[in-house]
Amino acid sequence: MNRKTLVLPAVVGLLAPVLAACGASGDGGDDKDAVVVGATDQLVASKDNPAPLDPAIGYEAGVWNVLRQTVQTLMHVPRGGGLPVPEAAESCAFTDTQNESYRCKLRSGLEFADGRPVTADDVKYSVDRVIGIHAANGPVALLDNIDTVETRDEREVVFHLRTPDATFPYKLATPVAGIVPRSAYPAKSARTGFQVDGSGPYTMKAEVRHNKAVKIHFTRNPRYKGDLKVRNDEVELDLFPDAAAMGKAFDSKKIDMMARTMTPAQAQELLEKPESGVKLTEMPGLAIRYLGFDTKDPAVKDKAVRQAMAQVVDRGEIAGKVYGTTAEPLYSLIPSSIAGHTNSFYNKYGEPSTAKAAAILRSADIHTPVKLTLHYTTDHFGVGTAAEFQALKKQFNDTGLFDVDVEGTPWEKFRPAQVRGDYAVYGMGWFPDFPDPDNFTAPFLDRNNFLNSPYQSALAQKTLIPQSRRETDRSAAAKTFQQLQDVVATDVPVLPIWQGKQYVASREGLTGVEWAVNASADLQLWELAEDPR
Repeated sequence: MNRKTLVLPAVVGLLAPVLAACGASGDGGDDKDAVVVGATDQLVASKDNPAPLDPAIGYEAGVWNVLRQTVQTLMHVPRGGGLPVPEAAESCAFTDTQNESYRCKLRSGLEFADGRPVTADDVKYSVDRVIGIHAANGPVALLDNIDTVETRDEREVVFHLRTPDATFPYKLATPVAGIVPRSAYPAKSARTGFQVDGSGPYTMKAEVRHNKAVKIHFTRNPRYKGDLKVRNDEVELDLFPDAAAMGKAFDSKKIDMMARTMTPAQAQELLEKPESGVKLTEMPGLAIRYLGFDTKDPAVKDKAVRQAMAQVVDRGEIAGKVYGTTAEPLYSLIPSSIAGHTNSFYNKYGEPSTAKAAAILRSADIHTPVKLTLHYTTDHFGVGTAAEFQALKKQFNDTGLFDVDVEGTPWEKFRPAQVRGDYAVYGMGWFPDFPDPDNFTAPFLDRNNFLNSPYQSALAQKTLIPQSRRETDRSAAAKTFQQLQDVVATDVPVLPIWQGKQYVASREGLTGVEWAVNASADLQLWELAEDPR
């Protein structure tokens, strides 16, 4: 969710919507009845990414939070989580016992916002388009297992998969499988700019300054037919340069809700000094943060270097001192709140130890100190990132085994450089595309991984990932996921650091707050409504 920084997404690990009772928009919007939501996501059109909101291109949490409001998917994850249920579809199911053929029948009377009918051919066009464009920095890997898409009639579409995949319904619930009109989206190229068209619960219009979206106006789509219940007529998403600006706008009642991203200090203040009329609720959080490696770079090509880093990093210190109550240590790519999690890194390395790290480097005949630069983005994962990387620098350098410097770069330049392989070591975050352990392993280990990492594990790609996807009962795949996590702990292509906690803060008078942000940090703006009492 790059995302998933996706992504990702991409925060200090917490989402804290704060909603005012009257929907007071102030300078945040022209319509006093619209709920105004603040966020710090940066939606920028640039030479490297001229199409930030194209479903075939965009793969960040902030991008997907725009697409989810406007582009309809065949399936969606219901309130409170669980297995996906039909959305644009009337029904969907595997038609074979091997989970290799998936059939969906569209709801009757579906229309795009412009009134044109939505057909099975539009579904096929939209999916084939993502696969055909195959954006290097995009979400195409989620659809990589599709062999062919077949239409039976105007309402029936069948996906034929290359290998069994019990997670496929989850993938059809993500914006990469969003249904778009061919009149607005070219088959072989990206749709540039900031407009999104679809058949989802809202239509949208972006306000753009200097190639950057500063506001997104969502208006209820009267033609929408789907499973979602839309509880408001208008929502405005205001995009701020940082959390301080967003907080100032909230304090002056120019926005009704803060979402993505409050600073640890802002969250801590609300925890320690609750405001009258404000309810702060802790919710499950699935965001993770980690160090990634270009395993072909001479500095970290030898896995002994990466293992030594895993041996000395003190996750508890970073989570506690930098992020306080908003984060907790993470010893696996799969967070502790997801079934299948195991503390593979702790099981292998235990407590931080300079002596053990020195032995790892010595046995590989690696001379110390190992000189490295840790790269991070200055404006994508929250203000705590700089402090986090200073803390990491100190931890590594205090061992005497490393000579580490840190360098921060704006996301607009950071992400393309990371994908090109310019950085030996870099910090990233991940918001899951869907709440299944597969989405914390395959995006990092499978072919077409979203980091564009050169790391390859034949065991993971050819055996463990396909094996895990055969299990319709996801709990039956727990042993396989343990093996995948152990592979990561041994080879260290990525080094998990912490997982986020998520908070929602709201003022009395607005309902749906508990559903407006789910565990995957997806905004579900249709859930918000004023209490009529």
